This record gives sequence, C-alpha cells and structure tokens, in this order.
Amino acid sequence: MLLALGGLLLASPLLLFVILFLTIANNGHPFFFQTRPGKNGKPFRIIKFKTMNDRQDAAGNLLPDADRLTPVGAFVRKTSLDELPQLINVLKGDISLVGPRPLLVEYLPLYNEEQARRHEVKPGITGWAQVNGRNAISWEEKFRLDVEYVDNISFAMDLKILMLTVKKVFKSEGINSAESVTMEKFTGR
Repeated sequence: MLLALGGLLLASPLLLFVILFLTIANNGHPFFFQTRPGKNGKPFRIIKFKTMNDRQDAAGNLLPDADRLTPVGAFVRKTSLDELPQLINVLKGDISLVGPRPLLVEYLPLYNEEQARRHEVKPGITGWAQVNGRNAISWEEKFRLDVEYVDNISFAMDLKILMLTVKKVFKSEGINSAESVTMEKFTGR
C-alpha cells in the first residue's frame, strides 16, 4: 500500500497530463471502470485510463478495438500508463501490485478447476504471466503461469516480477496479441 501511495504521489504530475489528453480524446471521459473478479472471485470495480473511444457502427455496436484506439490511447497503452490508476485499487485493498491479472467476470464459469486456482490470491497490476509474454501468449500459457505464481508466491518472486515489469514496460514487449490490439476473448478452451 505504501508503494502504491508513493507511486501515485510521484506520478501525479504525469497522471494530470494523461488525464487532460484522454479527456480531450474521449469527450470528457478519461477513465474506464469495469467489474472484475478479485480474490475468490469476489467482484470489484477496476479503474484504468480509457484508451479507446466509444464509436459505434450504424447498428449501435461498438467498432472493433483497433478502430476505437485513439492515438493518445495507443501511446498510453504502449507505455503501460493505462495501468497507473489501478494503484487506487491497491490502496482500496481490491488488488495487489503483483498477482494474476484480474480478467472479466464473464470468464468465471469458463475456467476449469486448475485455471480457477488463479483466484486463490489477490489479483495484481502485474504478474508472472505479464512478465512472460503478457497478451502475446495463449490463454492456456497465461493460466499455467498464473497458477505457477499461486503455487510459488513469495516476496522474492514479487520483487523479481516488479523488476521484470519495469524492464518490459521500457521495452514495450507483449502489449498486443498477434491478431489484435487487445487479447482475444477467452472461450473456455
């Protein structure tokens, strides 16, 4: 919690600039809120910077992610600045700095017994799967890495993940999947 508070304070000038530019790019809406499952699947509202606009087709359906990603949003994603507001979730106790990334609530019934083990610990802003491929790896590999973290959780592992996260952010590795600007939906395979 102290690291999260310190991070928010240190990053506050940068956060204000990002808020300003995203407010302009997203018609006054710089933040994205969504319900995600936390420890033991308990839902909470995650806060992130909004990197995509809400443009829709003639039928009222959202356009594909690649068509909605704003130039400012692309920069915010590439630099992982979109994750910084989650420090507020850390302060609230919803998540930790390190743990399996909180995914969508709609995925909960799709997990097999082993995959569901990822919810035995608090989710995190970064995790073992993120430093080992992020969105560029398969769902199966992501879940295997999440459970590996659950089985081997330690302060030393958390420090290693935090250091590797800093490296990955500076190299901008694994942000997008091979097919999309976001990870494809999990279908329970």
